[in-house]
Amino acid sequence: MKDKKFISYLFEVAWILPSVAIPVSMMVAILVTAFAVGVRVPTSAGRVSVSAVAAGTDTTFSQPGLREIAPGRYEAIITAQTFMFTPNTIEIPAGSKVTFILTSKDVIHGFKIEGAPINVMVIPGQISRVTATFDKPGEYLVVCHEFCGAGHHVMSGKIIVN
Repeated sequence: MKDKKFISYLFEVAWILPSVAIPVSMMVAILVTAFAVGVRVPTSAGRVSVSAVAAGTDTTFSQPGLREIAPGRYEAIITAQTFMFTPNTIEIPAGSKVTFILTSKDVIHGFKIEGAPINVMVIPGQISRVTATFDKPGEYLVVCHEFCGAGHHVMSGKIIVN
C-alpha cells in the first residue's frame, strides 16, 4: 500500500513541477525582453483627423518628407495609403538618427524596415512614432506587413543610407 501512495505522490509531483515551472519561465522571458533587451509595446503618439490627412490640410502630414532637426538627427514624416508610402524613397547620411512619424490615409498598414529595428502598425487616425539609428551604409527595404488589399505585395519603399 505504501508503494502505491509513493508512486501516486511521484506522479503528482511530476505534473505539479512543470505546471509551476512553465509559467514562471514564461514570466522571466517577458521580464528579460521588456527590461534587458528593451522590447516595448508600440503606443500611439497622438491622434489625427483622417479626412484632414487625406485632403492634405493636416499641418504635420501635409508635406511628407525628411527634415533635419539637428546635426545628425532627422524626422521623416510618412503617410501610408493603398499600395504606397509617401515619400517612397528617403536618403540619409550614415550615422543618422531618424524618427519616423507615420499615419495612414485609408486602412491599416504596416511599416517594416528590413535590417533595422523598425516594425510598426500604421493605423488611420493614429500617429505612430519610432526612432532608429542607421550606421551601416546601404539600401534598406521598407515593406507593408499588413494586408491592405489586392496590390499589397507592391507596397514598398526604401531608405538609402550614404
